[in-house]
Amino acid sequence: MPAFFLAMLVLGLPLNLLSLWLFFHRLRRWTRSTVFLFNLTLADTSWLLALPFLINYHLEHLHWTLGWPLCTGVRMLYHNYFYLSIFFFTCISLDRYLAIVHPLRSLLLLGRRQTYLLCVAVWVVALVLSIPVASMTLIQTCPGSNRTVCTLYILLSETGESLPYSLVCSVIGFLLPLLSICYCGLRSVSGLRRRPDPHNKQRRLRRALSAALVLFALFYLPYHLSRNATIVMRTLYPDSPASWLHADMVFSMEMCFCSLITCVNPLLSCVMGRQFREEFHATFAVICPRCTGTSKRARVTARQRMSTVTPVTNFGFVREIT
Repeated sequence: MPAFFLAMLVLGLPLNLLSLWLFFHRLRRWTRSTVFLFNLTLADTSWLLALPFLINYHLEHLHWTLGWPLCTGVRMLYHNYFYLSIFFFTCISLDRYLAIVHPLRSLLLLGRRQTYLLCVAVWVVALVLSIPVASMTLIQTCPGSNRTVCTLYILLSETGESLPYSLVCSVIGFLLPLLSICYCGLRSVSGLRRRPDPHNKQRRLRRALSAALVLFALFYLPYHLSRNATIVMRTLYPDSPASWLHADMVFSMEMCFCSLITCVNPLLSCVMGRQFREEFHATFAVICPRCTGTSKRARVTARQRMSTVTPVTNFGFVREIT
């Protein structure tokens, strides 16, 4: 786990910091998708900045020396991040649905004020959903090794609180958003199929929407299944820790696998936002021309473009379909 988390930190933090820089300094116009993608990137960055504490904890052989408040904060942030990511992904799907299926009413249904309020509501709901983690996070001393452990509520032997809480979070924080994303995605793809597509733009967007739905299910469905299975095994076999071993191992692997989403989300921003994709490619071509195979002339053009673009400060909204 520490090696995997370190790899995510080294790979994901530069990508997300670059994304934040592009949001603040390169994008000339902010759409609804831009606002949602910015909040998603902000959530990714906050989680990546907390990873060094967990890396140190695992490298110290599960010996926590930073006190209960920081232990609680890291555990809440870990739990909070996944649902922030899920909720903002749902918002992006809703925005695509409104722009494709209801283009004329989309600005009235989800205008600038409603978009900002929705982002604030997502942060508040995700925080409230993570508050019970604080009461289930404990600092315990192992009698055999004298190690101080920062407990994870999922791995507690007492499941009277953890099992109902995990099931409620799975329904509110995953199942309902999954149904919403499926509905918005299928309606959007169906709407795009009925449009003329002489340049294959709609086909590319349909593929992007379908791939986003598959990735969402691939990342979060196994995580919630393994998390609930881990707690259920402790409920069914409270006096047999050996019975928990396989479920714990699968859940630990899913914790690592879900961390990959912090590296995938910047790519999602490139797919869903045309402005972001263009600025990202231009910036990356200047930073690492050999990686992109960019010619010298194209690099000069990218530098000229970066030097002439001035970010807009009023964040006016425009509709963006591709």
